[in-house]
Amino acid sequence: MAFRFLTGFGIGGEYAAINSAIDELIPAQYRGRVDLIINGSFWLGAVGGSLLSIVALNTDLFAMNVGWRLTFALGAVLALVILLVRRHVPESPRWLLIHGRDEEAERIVSSIERRIEAEKGEPLPRPEGEITIHQRRDVTFLEIGRTVFSDYRRRAVLGFSLFIGQAFLYNAITFGFGAILTTFYDVPTGDTGYYFAVIALGNFCGPLLLGKLFDTVGRKVMISSTYVISGLLLFGTAWLFDRGSLSAGTLTACWCAVLFFASAGASSAYLTVSEVFPMETRAMSIAFFYALGTAAGGISGPLLFADLTATGKVGDTVLAFQIGAALMCLAGLVAAALAVRAERRSLEDIAKPLTAAASAGHQDRSGISPHRTCASRIP
Repeated sequence: MAFRFLTGFGIGGEYAAINSAIDELIPAQYRGRVDLIINGSFWLGAVGGSLLSIVALNTDLFAMNVGWRLTFALGAVLALVILLVRRHVPESPRWLLIHGRDEEAERIVSSIERRIEAEKGEPLPRPEGEITIHQRRDVTFLEIGRTVFSDYRRRAVLGFSLFIGQAFLYNAITFGFGAILTTFYDVPTGDTGYYFAVIALGNFCGPLLLGKLFDTVGRKVMISSTYVISGLLLFGTAWLFDRGSLSAGTLTACWCAVLFFASAGASSAYLTVSEVFPMETRAMSIAFFYALGTAAGGISGPLLFADLTATGKVGDTVLAFQIGAALMCLAGLVAAALAVRAERRSLEDIAKPLTAAASAGHQDRSGISPHRTCASRIP
């Protein structure tokens, strides 16, 4: 449990780092689809992990106390590979500029521009505008909290709703996944990995196929619709399950349909909180809402759903489905009312940076360096 805590500690930090990097390095017109696909790629790992479990947990091949350790060891190997990959991810030019590292920021942006111009064979368009900032060493937690919960109160409610909704829906389905198959359909424990691989594939296809629409149709329509549709489909699944109309295969097919939309919606929750708050608060905002969602859905959810799915009663499992579906639909309605039209807009346009100076003559509060005026060449 202690080591799993440390693993979760690191993974929680990764969500903030990954989504911050995507937002700050991907052009605005592609930001939505790239963010969704990368977040959805989690499920490719889930497919591999579920198929691996079929082999690793086969006691004819490995001893009972060896197979699961091999799957854990593979996760450690992949984590080490990521350390090599990260060497090729540039630092955020925005962060560098704010912290007084102008030359390094200019060097990164210029290298990206030269590479794109070489690929296109033509010069890039001129910057659309400029913004003046005052450089500083850090932004305090108090300032971040005041900004998120006072200046952007409606967006905070939106982020909280999206994370709670998706956390409960996923716990309603995946927490009792194996127990439901073995209890109601007599699926052998060793075979549940096949079913999980199928729904994991459905989870990845959602962001992959729907991601582009978040940049074209728009955030408000797509976020609200993916949440509501997945909730309604789960209500339908609960009704069919209650009637005894489903087999293990058809139940898995229903879950695939639910999670096709839910995965795109859940990925858009990370996209939303990473782009609707000022850039100085971005990583902390992602981390905060991820932590809240995990605490609500990832801690209380299993405690609730464990009792419901463990009884072996159809009605209790139906209730678990209905709770997840209801919260997902409610989150979709909140998104319909409060979602920000952030598609194809620069991050500075969506939320004004905390370090933005009111005028060129504004005195730098940190006193570490003069003002810097930068054209909006950064994606």
